[in-house]
Amino acid sequence: MKKLSNANFNKARDFILCNARMIERRLFDYHFQGGPNEGVYHAVYAYRNRDGGIGHGMEPDTASPESQPLFTIMALEALDEAGCLTADILANDFMPYFQRITVDTGGIPWMLNPIGSYPRAGHFENLDVRGAISTTAPLLGFLEKYGVESSWKKPAENFIWQEIERIGKKHAFCFLCVPRRMLFLDHCSDRIRAEQAISDLMKWIREDGVLCKDRSNENWGLYGSPNSLTYAPTPSATLKHAFTQAEIDDDLDETIRRQQTDGRWANPYGLSEGMKLEWAGIQTLSTLKTLKAYGRIASA
Repeated sequence: MKKLSNANFNKARDFILCNARMIERRLFDYHFQGGPNEGVYHAVYAYRNRDGGIGHGMEPDTASPESQPLFTIMALEALDEAGCLTADILANDFMPYFQRITVDTGGIPWMLNPIGSYPRAGHFENLDVRGAISTTAPLLGFLEKYGVESSWKKPAENFIWQEIERIGKKHAFCFLCVPRRMLFLDHCSDRIRAEQAISDLMKWIREDGVLCKDRSNENWGLYGSPNSLTYAPTPSATLKHAFTQAEIDDDLDETIRRQQTDGRWANPYGLSEGMKLEWAGIQTLSTLKTLKAYGRIASA
């Protein structure tokens, strides 16, 4: 069983400290150096706008300052990860924004069409602005997790179940959609319905063509080419039961092998060299967290 050596861990640390955004640096400090979570809180709120939404390149595929629902979900994920999120923060700082952008189906859009002419990736252009499960499901999951009551919840839950039925297996490959759907399913009060939906996901992600078996693929483990760790980034992840321990161990070994000489784990995203470094910082931190969770870092 391979472990990331102390020297290679330090290379990853140095890559993050030299190249990543402040939010990844503060999350690294929190997860690996015993740093306070207040640093994560302040890093996240630096992206917040007066309307309560999050913009300013929270996802480094755009330089737009405009608030976007996806970016605001990403902020909640970071706050939750660092133990900063509370019922009061959800209800008072974030729900007014989400309620304003909720569409008549009860869901919130993935992204809103940008207004300004700031640099952005092509997939942020000419959007079909309608409710999306990838943003609505995690928001409802957080509200359930933190016990926040809101009139928003019931229409949103109806929308999510309708979308789960409509979408079926179509997004089983998606390394973002599935974990965000799982946030809802893990905290949903209707456990019978949730367990059936989880069972369906476990079946779908094992179907031919979903998992990337080709380790020569440079996008192995990234969008469209998932591996077991995509669905089970920690040993406690619900979807870990879809895999054998041998599969998990093999993918952890391969993940360690794919570290680059400068310490990063790379991905192909980013409009500029700076954005590519920011994405690599996100990817490197995410990988380190998974390796730590499975006890695969010699120094952690």
